[in-house]
Amino acid sequence: MSIFDRIARLFRANVNDMISQAEQPEKMLNQIIIDMRSQLVKAKQQVAAAIADEKRLQDQTAQELREAEEWEHRAMLAVKENRDDLAKQALMRRGEHVSRGQQMQLTWEAHKQETDRLKDSLRGLNDNIEEASRKKNLLLAKQRRAEAQKRISETMSSISEKSAFEAFARMEEKINANERQIKAHAEINEEFSGDRLASDFKRLESTAGTATADAQLIALKQKMGLIAAPAPDPNRQLAAGEMEAEEIAEAEEIPDENTTR
Repeated sequence: MSIFDRIARLFRANVNDMISQAEQPEKMLNQIIIDMRSQLVKAKQQVAAAIADEKRLQDQTAQELREAEEWEHRAMLAVKENRDDLAKQALMRRGEHVSRGQQMQLTWEAHKQETDRLKDSLRGLNDNIEEASRKKNLLLAKQRRAEAQKRISETMSSISEKSAFEAFARMEEKINANERQIKAHAEINEEFSGDRLASDFKRLESTAGTATADAQLIALKQKMGLIAAPAPDPNRQLAAGEMEAEEIAEAEEIPDENTTR
């Protein structure tokens, strides 16, 4: 049984136990992700150990092949020195290293294939955990929406539509009654405290002040020649002429003091 088979069996057992006892979905899903990431860490450690073994076999294979090549050079040196006996021994030693090297080569290649499968499985496990994490967020969002809808439904079922509108109608009538009462009190206070008389005079003074300001502005514009002076009133001119004639007649009737003397 591979490491990932053991992890999968352990994980399924833990998840099934949590689901059967779960009362809080968010807590359960978070714990599942935590457990998955914990298993991922352990899987990474074991895959790293397998990779290290594979590298060690590769180095040992290369070392045996280097030793075989070195003994071949020694055999060639012995032949050059006419030492066939040493050359034979060197070639025998070379054969031993070649044989071990070939066996290690096969072992290393088989181990490398297994290590490559472990790395692929590790990448798949990591992708599955990331997908589970994203799905967890979607599930939690769906759970929150379901809980909110449940609370709304329970609230609406506990309050009938008719009773709610009746409550609003009663509250509106109470507010309107309070507003009418406040206006009535204000009117009574104004009526009997002299505030109305004072306000009437204030409005009258304000109107008079505005009329005086308008008259002064017109007179200033006439003085500056911006607007023409109003035409004289014939009736007013006639009255002024009669008053002037009466004043002259009265002056003629008064005797001169120098003449009398």
